[in-house]
Amino acid sequence: MTKIYYFSGTGNSLWSAKKIAQVIGESSPETQCELFNIGIEEKKSEIKIEADAVVLVFPSFAYGLPLVVSRFVKKVEFKTPYIAAFATYGSSPLGTLGALRRILKKKSNCKMFFGRIPAVENYLAMFGTPNAKIIELRTSLQKKATDEAARFVIERKENKVNTFTPFSSFVSSLFTLGIKIFYKYYRVSDKCDGCAVCEKLCPVSSIRMENKRPVFTSTCEHCQGCVNICPAKAIQFARKKFGDDGYRHPEIQINELMH
Repeated sequence: MTKIYYFSGTGNSLWSAKKIAQVIGESSPETQCELFNIGIEEKKSEIKIEADAVVLVFPSFAYGLPLVVSRFVKKVEFKTPYIAAFATYGSSPLGTLGALRRILKKKSNCKMFFGRIPAVENYLAMFGTPNAKIIELRTSLQKKATDEAARFVIERKENKVNTFTPFSSFVSSLFTLGIKIFYKYYRVSDKCDGCAVCEKLCPVSSIRMENKRPVFTSTCEHCQGCVNICPAKAIQFARKKFGDDGYRHPEIQINELMH
């Protein structure tokens, strides 16, 4: 049994998690693969993972781990001989995997592999909406890297990553401080029709509907899934203005991100 845990706001990491499961299944039909949403699993009071292999797939947030991923890994009791972790990224993951290894080496002495998967940059607040050419290029790179990632898991490859990443840790810490107040700066326009898609797709359940309008709460991870995927394009944050196109992985449907 291979258990794959993912955190995904716009579908990049979910797509890679699904693809890894597919490749493993095609290579070893006798191997079962199960997918789990980290945002859901992290809410459990106790988490014990027993499996032949555990795979973690998640995005790099400002060169660091998403907070929910960090909380999840710290909470888990791993009962597995092998852990593989893959960070999806738009610009660069820098010290993201090193931050994860610092946690994991205190949790387990099993075999480990750490890998990077390029994907479309989805932080519209800073980089704006990616164009079609960029999406095509980056998804092509993602497919190749994800196939390689699955092979690494099948072959139980091992490696190490640098855990001394002061610059990445500094940037990630600033981002973490920002997250504590970012939720206050999301805006909703009159085009909002109360569909509640944002509430249903938020991977950490930080959005609640009140009087058919979304309310953003302090548990927001700032994944930007709501800003990118709102069907009415009615959510604004920083450079992402009302009516701007958003981004969702072209092979992931909105309902796959809902829970």
